Amino acid sequence: MTTDGFRVLDVKSLTEYIKATPSLASKLGDELDNLEIKEVGDGNLNFVYIIISTSGSLVIKQAVPYIRLIGESWPMTKERSYFEATALKRQHSLSPNHVPEIYHFDRTMSLIGMRYIEPPHIILRKGLIVGVEYPLLAEHMAEFMANTLFFTSLLHLTTTQHKSAVAEFCANVELCRLTEQVVFSDPYKISEFNRWTSPYLDSDAESIRNDKILKLEVAELKSKFCEKAQALIHGDLHTSSVMVTKESTQVIDPEFAFYGPMGFDIGAFIGNLFLSYFAQDGHSNNANNRKTYKAWIMDTVANTWNLFYKKFTSLWDIHKDGPGEAYLHEIYKDMELWSLVKQKFMLDLFHDSLGFAAAKMIRRIVGVAHVEDFESINDVVKRADCERRALDFAKILIKKRRNFNNITDVISTVE
Repeated sequence: MTTDGFRVLDVKSLTEYIKATPSLASKLGDELDNLEIKEVGDGNLNFVYIIISTSGSLVIKQAVPYIRLIGESWPMTKERSYFEATALKRQHSLSPNHVPEIYHFDRTMSLIGMRYIEPPHIILRKGLIVGVEYPLLAEHMAEFMANTLFFTSLLHLTTTQHKSAVAEFCANVELCRLTEQVVFSDPYKISEFNRWTSPYLDSDAESIRNDKILKLEVAELKSKFCEKAQALIHGDLHTSSVMVTKESTQVIDPEFAFYGPMGFDIGAFIGNLFLSYFAQDGHSNNANNRKTYKAWIMDTVANTWNLFYKKFTSLWDIHKDGPGEAYLHEIYKDMELWSLVKQKFMLDLFHDSLGFAAAKMIRRIVGVAHVEDFESINDVVKRADCERRALDFAKILIKKRRNFNNITDVISTVE
């Protein structure tokens, strides 16, 4: 496939591309004759290659003009790679310990060259499935989200800076529309791409399509997603977009990035932790009932929000008299008023995060793209039971989210 200079690379042509690109060749020590190249793109959209030489390594990610999960019958702009590269550069500058460095970007080829996040890093979702505890995960994710969300918002930026950034990322409309469709629309109607663990969840899927109160809440969340340009969000911050060891956390794949509601990122991550929690019973056995691990997941949910709250409001306090125009210091410098502003902002953000968490959970069970947490449970009856409990919790969360004042109250409702 070749259009406007674009071509899909394979192992042979990728080698030639690297040889012709100094910024990539230099990362491999210019030792290019015996490269080890492995295609590892198990995601829904792109081709991803790991390239290793005797003295260096890197990753190449190439976007193709269709959704890889579906095929060429579902076209998708390859311009998404531009927004991913732009977001990675910005997020790396704001959270360098948790975002890989970009070495090269080729807009014509929709190709990004970046740091190879080396073993023993693995995809977080895979670690959660096998029951690995990551003691620094909540701390690192809270730091990543606090830094990337605060510094790209009007709490820190002028309106001129913010509107300029919003305008640039508005062009990532096609991936935003994909999210609108698969998260906020398809699960609530008959759609050819929807699937679920049938026939066990047939009535559950139908119940979601017929739930008027649920649909009202989802409509409000969709409106926020489409209209609330709060900060530069990752846009797809699930547990397969994070690579981990017990000491390191790296956030990848922000191709869905745009200026949207902060709670969408927070909710996506927390919602996927909840999915992992509900899947644990499907992975338990006589040797390990996973109860201790389930408690760790809930602790991680609580710590993620509480640490985010602490780090985010600390940044806000430090920069309260900076250029950010949302709450000008000369207006809000009264200490009582300042406290009220933060309380209201963070409570609204908390409720947004809970709603988006629930929406992300629902789409992963009755929508188009499912999660390995559940899919790897071989006993279909057991899998359906885990998914049903997750759905029931998500419906409560989305409808009752304004009743919760803290994350402890949320966790206490989890069975």
